[in-house]
Amino acid sequence: MRVLGIEGTAWAASAALFDPETDEITIESDAYQPESGGIHPREAAEHMRTAIPAVVETVLDEAGAEGVDAVAFSRGPGLGPCLRIAGTAARALALSLDVPLVGVNHMLAHAEIGRHRSNFDAPICLNTSGANAHVLGFLDDRYRILGETMDTGIGNALDKFTRHLDWSHPGGPKVERAAREGSYTGLPYVVTGMDFSFSGIMSAAKEAVDDGVPVEDVCFSLQETTFAMLTEVAERALALTGETELVLGGGVGQNARLQAMLGEMCAARGAEFFAPEARFLQDNAGMIAVLGARMAEAGETIPVESSRIDSGFRPDQVAVTWRDPDPRRRTRDPEADRQGAEAVVEFDGDRVVKRRLPKSYRHPALDERLRRERVVEEARLTSAARRLGVPTPVVHDVDTHETQLVLERVGDADLRDRLEADAGTSTDRVRAVADHLARLHGSGIVHGDPTTRNVRVSDGSNRTYLIDFGLGYYTDAVEDHAMDCHVLEQSLSGTATEPDRLREAFEARYAERGEHEVLDRLREIEGRGRYQ
Repeated sequence: MRVLGIEGTAWAASAALFDPETDEITIESDAYQPESGGIHPREAAEHMRTAIPAVVETVLDEAGAEGVDAVAFSRGPGLGPCLRIAGTAARALALSLDVPLVGVNHMLAHAEIGRHRSNFDAPICLNTSGANAHVLGFLDDRYRILGETMDTGIGNALDKFTRHLDWSHPGGPKVERAAREGSYTGLPYVVTGMDFSFSGIMSAAKEAVDDGVPVEDVCFSLQETTFAMLTEVAERALALTGETELVLGGGVGQNARLQAMLGEMCAARGAEFFAPEARFLQDNAGMIAVLGARMAEAGETIPVESSRIDSGFRPDQVAVTWRDPDPRRRTRDPEADRQGAEAVVEFDGDRVVKRRLPKSYRHPALDERLRRERVVEEARLTSAARRLGVPTPVVHDVDTHETQLVLERVGDADLRDRLEADAGTSTDRVRAVADHLARLHGSGIVHGDPTTRNVRVSDGSNRTYLIDFGLGYYTDAVEDHAMDCHVLEQSLSGTATEPDRLREAFEARYAERGEHEVLDRLREIEGRGRYQ
């Protein structure tokens, strides 16, 4: 099935032809380049209005007498005015050619082009686009968002910094060039579970430049810090799901330093990494055509008259029918599970020796700071939580020089590996987590990373333990308590086949034990994904 794809989410007016029989992908693009500042929606739409017909005509000429069997277009997320122009062109073309129409989620296309080009089976996808940044995993019939930005995408964050310097759009390549001459200086590092935030680091970077820190040093440190954050959350996603494949998507993924970091991380944990060619990382119609072909073959076409665009179209809203569902649970290697995202554990009778490993992908100064801070916080907060009555391991020894802890061995398995037990048991365990988090929050403690891998359960009793407080801290802020709940619920979505039931049980119990204001804020957090 030969498919003509049309991309028009923001800056790139693009058309492409995909022929599955030959696997050839022809792409024709015309990018909008603002005279100053960032993307102006009205100007981008004007560019789209004139450029889309031209790129489509070029691709139709390429199709020749064989023609096309379907038309696919980027339905969202993106800028509404741009999406409408691209969608209108796609509808008109499908009608004139009398072929089916397919509406594609732009962010899923980034993930699927990586899977297509790599031939990976079920990779985790790190998407690093302008307005959107997230980590995706696949479970059953749906992509699950395992982590995402809480404020802005990495591309837009870099653009905001370079606009402060009066550099032209796009900013990412200019930061990459300047960073080659720079040295490291400290900047904020914000990771919560598998979510991340860039607003604070960008403000700090602007202030550093204004205070006289050389621009090259700030650019170098921006890359080292933000890309380390992205690499860390990608590794956390691999550790949570047990997957061993990672693909990169999005325009910022063209950065050589980011690719190097991800490659180093995957090599260290025995995983495979793939970054598509640059033409498939930047916004392009090739990925729209490829996913459109898969969807059309699965019968996922839409009536022309009801093909509305959706500027906030989230990837987890799409029921995936074009690939085999993965009912798992996959059989996991117990030895491999001793390596988490940041540490390895060794069992010594009823004790666990946990060592936080140096990360070669992180700048040495940043890596040393994070490992020392996290081992100290883990020891301090694990003991503090235990004094509050929350089941946690006893801390036997702390070695900050070796970034090592000796802890009591608790539980028989991670909650992740017991979620498919009978419904009553798994629900009771999730309710216990709600009790524990509510008690912590009531005393001003945030766990920071309460995923289903950081909850241990005992098979022969009702004991449910919280472990790994390395990202925790003290605060009474409702926002931070709600983020704890958000991290837990995201991990349920990524590891449970019936996450909705478990999330409802968690929130019902938390409402009984905690502040309703926290759950209200949780609803706000869920709506912050930068799909616009």
